[in-house]
Amino acid sequence: MSETLPAPLDAPIRAAQHQLILNIVRRAARSEILPRYLNLGTEDISEKTGVDDLVTAADKAAEAMITRALRISFPEALVVGEEAAAVDPALLGKIADAPLAFIIDPVDGTWNFAHGLGIFGVILAATQFGTPVFGLIYDPLADDWAMATAEGPARLETGKGRSRALEVAAPKDLADVTGFVPLQLFAAPKRAQLAEVTSRLARTGPLGCSAHEYRLIAQGKADFVLTPSLNPWDHAAGALICQRAGAHVAMLDGSPYSAKLHAGHLLVAPDHMTWNKLQKEFRFLLD
Repeated sequence: MSETLPAPLDAPIRAAQHQLILNIVRRAARSEILPRYLNLGTEDISEKTGVDDLVTAADKAAEAMITRALRISFPEALVVGEEAAAVDPALLGKIADAPLAFIIDPVDGTWNFAHGLGIFGVILAATQFGTPVFGLIYDPLADDWAMATAEGPARLETGKGRSRALEVAAPKDLADVTGFVPLQLFAAPKRAQLAEVTSRLARTGPLGCSAHEYRLIAQGKADFVLTPSLNPWDHAAGALICQRAGAHVAMLDGSPYSAKLHAGHLLVAPDHMTWNKLQKEFRFLLD
């Protein structure tokens, strides 16, 4: 098992509370997300930083519902939602000092959701002083979820009661590796070299949805993700789930990943050997 996430202290969430958290997310999806899927009006969609950075009425309503429920159940916890952080960026700075923080992406893949594409999900992570200790990635359309804690294996479970352990892919040659590299998020001077490197890999097109990218890696259906964007609502849960499924999770410079980081490149790969091979290809990004 990879050891690239820092070891947590005593778990701040009891096992009996995992189902409570899952129920909160599923209720929000049923009441605030699914009824709006394929039913958004133009007044329900707005831009945040540009045409590819959207927020919808579903994002806002689901985050509000999840936040209220978490504050009732965990009154001592810090709750950081993507939309709340957009209004108050200072919330991000509180994660590092929080004994328990919940980090929410109410609709990950908002562009897809807003355009009627069924590649979106709900991401919820719990962190302890920035270290992920609980991760949940929920697919509202399939009603299934990937879940992990810092102490146990990652599992994929369904609303119909099926459950199986998650395991990342076996090592393979780089020419056969598939993954996700959001080229447009990298610094413009690096994109040409990045495109040349990724052209030697089998497949690297992003899905526009961290939730499903991480789920595919944890299931062994894709191999890696490389990103320069460290929004904790995108990565904290997925990093933990993949790590507990056997992946090697680290920053491109080899340092541990933490949800309190705001700069750098996160690289998740199915094993340490593959991670090292990819790191050699991408280390020009550190210059």
